[in-house]
Amino acid sequence: MTAPRHIAVIDIGKTNAKLALVDLERLTEIAVVTRPNIVQPGPPYPHYDVEGHWAFLLNALAQFHKEHGIDAISVTTHGACAALLDATDALAAPILDYEHTYPAEIVAAYDALKPDFAQTGSPKLAGGLNIGAQLHWLFANDPSLKDRTTRIVTYPQYWGHRLTGVAATDVTSIGCHTDLWNPYEGTYSDLTAKLGIRGKLAPVRRPSDILGPILPQIAEATGLAPGTPVCVGIHDSNASLYPYVTSLDAPLSVVSTGTWVIAMSLSGKAVSLDPARDTLVNVNAHEQAVASARFMGGREFELIQQGKQVDPTKTDVSAVLDEACMLLPSVEPSSGPFQGRQMQWHGSEPKIGTGKRSAALSFYLALMTGTCLKLVDSSGSTIVEGPFARNPEYLAMLHAVTARPVFTNAAVTGTGIGAAMLLGDKPFSPELDRFGTTLPLERLMAYADLWSEMAKGI
Repeated sequence: MTAPRHIAVIDIGKTNAKLALVDLERLTEIAVVTRPNIVQPGPPYPHYDVEGHWAFLLNALAQFHKEHGIDAISVTTHGACAALLDATDALAAPILDYEHTYPAEIVAAYDALKPDFAQTGSPKLAGGLNIGAQLHWLFANDPSLKDRTTRIVTYPQYWGHRLTGVAATDVTSIGCHTDLWNPYEGTYSDLTAKLGIRGKLAPVRRPSDILGPILPQIAEATGLAPGTPVCVGIHDSNASLYPYVTSLDAPLSVVSTGTWVIAMSLSGKAVSLDPARDTLVNVNAHEQAVASARFMGGREFELIQQGKQVDPTKTDVSAVLDEACMLLPSVEPSSGPFQGRQMQWHGSEPKIGTGKRSAALSFYLALMTGTCLKLVDSSGSTIVEGPFARNPEYLAMLHAVTARPVFTNAAVTGTGIGAAMLLGDKPFSPELDRFGTTLPLERLMAYADLWSEMAKGI
């Protein structure tokens, strides 16, 4: 069989839903369309607009196939998300937004069920960031829901199920701080029995497996060939990690940036993690445990910039360093390594829409990333993926605070390429650009040291 070349990647992030068409030979996105992932307020509770996304995706698939041809489909989505299917294969309930929060009595009851961090590598997280917490609340909120639910699938496989009719979960999504998985033994945690869902969870498969061909009605709606294959799919930060898992040797670290900044250490050694600081164990596409730490860097960027980003000048950067103008954690206090702390400015707060504000924010994001890398005992080079890879102030401070080389990828960026590579059959040779800066490292390091001391004292 001829290897597929044009891969349509369904990429559902927390901020945007996207369809990208990836040329697998050149590892480039040749077409991209997006729509905002706006959470619907309810009733019955905040949930994702899956029908709006579905109409958008079908239209985009038809357009891409008409203009370029589509050989296969891959799916990547944000984590902390599951879909409950009923006996007709429809949703038994709307897909809950993981940022929804629960009453104190529900949280306390779930805490009594939650497995130890030592078993799952999954810390206690806010709202529904643990899928187990979501399921517990959903079943408490609607006592008939568990009986109506015949299959539970993780979010990439929800879209795969709509395309193929085949139900599955994947190791990277079920292993993504769900409380449902033991990443060390590669099996379900004790929680699945406590919740009474072990028999309802769809089979766990590797992301690169073929889920099946598209359904006849999908072929008719989009014009795609009836046998078009769909792979199982992958959690988005693991999609960013996938090219390096398959091609580079440890030790190294990958920082996936977007709504979430996730620092993943490929050190090849056991790491002692502190669950109170939003460290966790992810599971990569090869079913290996990966020490990880994270914070909502993209969300924090948006909150501070308020849509008025200005690229800093050298004068702006120098002023921030000279004045020790600092943003201290945390802008988004419900997650990350400094949970529960409220942000504050050291020195005068730069005005919105100024280069000084952009420079101070970039340094803050890099220092938060550096903290995450330290928490997972990272070593070797750091590879930055996603939008922050285009931020020179962020990269310069990250290099200073880690005292290790920082690389960006000249050929591959973001989650879409990694998801497309699940369908590839040739080795990946990354074209990494080593970041270099003219900013004085000693000044950056002095700034970083002061920030660290002040962050400890907050």
